[in-house]
Amino acid sequence: MKHDFATAMRRSLEQTRAGDPLGATRTIRTALTDDAGATSPLETPPPRQEKARRENQRLPLSKVISELSRKPSGLDFRFGRSSPVLDVPAGAAFEHRHHQGTHGARDYRVYRPANQHAPVKGVLLMLHGCTQSPEDFAVGTRMNEHAERHAFVVVYPEQTRGHNASLCWNWFRPGDQGRSEGEPALLAELVAAIASEHGVPPSRTFAAGLSAGGAMAAILSLTHPEVFAAVGVHSGLAPGSAQDMISAFSAMRGEAAPGAKALSVPAIIFHGSADKTVAPVNAGRLAGPVRQAETWSGETKGRRYDVLSARGATGHPVEVWRIDGAGHTWSGGHADGSHTDPSGPDASAEMVRFFLAQV
Repeated sequence: MKHDFATAMRRSLEQTRAGDPLGATRTIRTALTDDAGATSPLETPPPRQEKARRENQRLPLSKVISELSRKPSGLDFRFGRSSPVLDVPAGAAFEHRHHQGTHGARDYRVYRPANQHAPVKGVLLMLHGCTQSPEDFAVGTRMNEHAERHAFVVVYPEQTRGHNASLCWNWFRPGDQGRSEGEPALLAELVAAIASEHGVPPSRTFAAGLSAGGAMAAILSLTHPEVFAAVGVHSGLAPGSAQDMISAFSAMRGEAAPGAKALSVPAIIFHGSADKTVAPVNAGRLAGPVRQAETWSGETKGRRYDVLSARGATGHPVEVWRIDGAGHTWSGGHADGSHTDPSGPDASAEMVRFFLAQV
């Protein structure tokens, strides 16, 4: 039975949007194979030269499909490795919880410092990258250590394979980019509940993330500025950079992203200069146009970095950290976690320092 190619394309687009790039690849390959030599009922047979030209145009399509089916380098969790071990100080808690709200449900981990009688200075939402877990992210970023030092409560939501096959937050889907639905509404509701539980005002509630998690943190700052006072984005992308998986890969490669929106709340942005998964140009898109800019450089553990400190378009403070030679990894992270680079500045410490400066 012959497949209509236009129908196959529509089907493959639906599959990519649903997080099934391999299924999309199979659909296109089947259509290309079954339709070989067939004539669409909407066309007359093309001349020989035109036919050859159109066959040659299939190569870019196959490249696009190949790109969809290939997991970007740097995103693969090392399956088979032992589960990360979390060192929880006496008196502290790293609890398993479940959130069921108006906009959906997720499991999450929450860290509470050992001195539970001391006032909580802030609530921080930490969004892991693709293929990661809350535990892996907590170990790799060492954010619990900083939370213990500064009396923060840290919330680590867990993405599921039922919502994304690679455990990514769905920053590239229109239904997960708005205020009133999808993952932004769910996550904002979750954090607001935790902040209320601990008596923490919105001026002390923050969001941060890596890669897809960083992209979702950026979206949250745009959709719920009344919930999040500041945001930290590591190796992420600007809100509106993509509308589906095809445009997501394009934006990740650094190609044009005309819908990208700069952040409009206080923001600290980290990106490695050698990131082959998410192009460093995305850091500039997150920051947008700036004024009153100052720059400085430094070196930590043999890793050089350059920092731009400025004011964004709305007058909010923004810092952009460029880590020389770093890839798609959390700067200054612990080697026991995935996608970390122990060299370089401690992104977690710098984020907490930046957040507290906004209070």
